[in-house]
Amino acid sequence: MSDSQPRGTPTVGQVALIGLFVTALVTAQVTASKVLAFDLPFSLPVTGSTLILPGAALAYALTFLASDCYAELYGRRAAQVVVNVAFGMNFVLLALVWSTIAAPAAGSSVDPATFRTVLASSTNIVIASMLAYLVSQNWDVIVFHWIRDATDGRALWLRNVGSTATSQLLDTVIFVTVGFLAAPALLGFGTALPADVVLQLLVGQYLFKVVVALLDTPFAYAIVAVLREREDQGAHAAGVARGPPE
Repeated sequence: MSDSQPRGTPTVGQVALIGLFVTALVTAQVTASKVLAFDLPFSLPVTGSTLILPGAALAYALTFLASDCYAELYGRRAAQVVVNVAFGMNFVLLALVWSTIAAPAAGSSVDPATFRTVLASSTNIVIASMLAYLVSQNWDVIVFHWIRDATDGRALWLRNVGSTATSQLLDTVIFVTVGFLAAPALLGFGTALPADVVLQLLVGQYLFKVVVALLDTPFAYAIVAVLREREDQGAHAAGVARGPPE
């Protein structure tokens, strides 16, 4: 922030974190219908020696890193505004996808039936994601700040892991059961997966998300430290006192 920058102008940190959040969210919506399978050198309960995940697992995990960093820097209310506005953008995504499916295709383009099959399945994912997202992202922000208050602002690692682990459990159960079981059966887009595969997806995705939450904690510390120092310097240069996030 400089002397010439109007008060209230978003900082680079705010724009970067919102950009990461939205980019990861949209990527997750259009890639989730592909089911990934990774061979493991050991066997786990339910999943066995193969870890099965939706294609969106990594992208969606990044949304929690971005929202936790945003909540830490700018406060609970600001983070919930971002989460809830991004929720509304899912309807924009659906409208754009279906308007493109409905539009006439040129003869040299991809086969319209193939295009529809691939993108229409994302409708299941978006519906499941909207339900899971609304619950889990708001829960993530609430738990993050509850732990922050309980620890007097200490232990960023605890609120990052604690909020993500609990919110990702809610997210995984809602997202997988609706997106791969209920929505295909009710809407007719794609094919509902067998119950045993859905259970493997539940376990595999949740384990993956918990591991990512543990691994991204150092990155959360680094991002918060860099952006906080940058914005404190900008506020000092502009002669503005920067209070604690609300």
